[in-house]
Amino acid sequence: MRIFDPHIHMTSRTTDDYQAMHTAGVRAVVEPSFWLGQPRTSPASFIDYFDALLGWEPFRAAQYGIAHHCALALNPKEAGDPRCVPVLDELPRYLDKDGVVAVGEIGYDSMTPAEDHALAAQLQLAADHELPALVHTPHRDKLAGLRRTLDAVHESALPADRVLLDHLNETTVKEAKDAGCWLGFSVYPDTKMDAARMVDVLTEYGPEKVLVNSAADWGRSDPLKTREVADLMLVSGFTEDDVDLVLWRNPVAFYGLSGRLVLDVPGAGTGATHEGNSILRGGS
Repeated sequence: MRIFDPHIHMTSRTTDDYQAMHTAGVRAVVEPSFWLGQPRTSPASFIDYFDALLGWEPFRAAQYGIAHHCALALNPKEAGDPRCVPVLDELPRYLDKDGVVAVGEIGYDSMTPAEDHALAAQLQLAADHELPALVHTPHRDKLAGLRRTLDAVHESALPADRVLLDHLNETTVKEAKDAGCWLGFSVYPDTKMDAARMVDVLTEYGPEKVLVNSAADWGRSDPLKTREVADLMLVSGFTEDDVDLVLWRNPVAFYGLSGRLVLDVPGAGTGATHEGNSILRGGS
């Protein structure tokens, strides 16, 4: 079984997670930029973070046979902080880099005018750079948030079929599907979706244009939830081809819209480490 986790925050995970993910069948991930928990105070902290997503994380992932790409953006949680908004001016030079396969995650947190501005600006950046967009739908008042998100997408220059609406659930999936967007679902231990509900959604709406992710981060989450969904799909009567479509071919198709997806991992394997360190180090 091959698995592509299309939304996971490996910056907040350990190297042991990479090893466990590879054992479970994960061979590719996309890491969207997100809120780190501690508020950032300047665009410079975003620049260091973006550099890590383009440098250190692909290097670390490759040692465990996992292809790592990223999506870059000013995330919704910090879009209203005037100290962070200038990062929008820094994004264009980063969106031209090879490892960037989408603009994201963008969208709404509290549905404020500042978030309206950041979402519209970054949808335009996606269109300008010929990249797809990964859109975070809010965790509160989800249906209203989805509808406001769809209004922003329809008003933008980015076609709906280049937009992945993430964190969907049973209340938002139909309208997202009817809009022609790609459909993203985050499977968590306690919140968002669980594996059984995910399989119910797939049974009702089908596997086309559906992406399942763990969205694992520094909170209570599990980077192996993608494998749990795959196994439950098989037990529930879905075919191996259905599983491969949802867990591999759909994310490949969506992020392949960037023209930058590279799934071969050069130099996979930990090899020699430095004086007993558990992982190779970049640089000298």
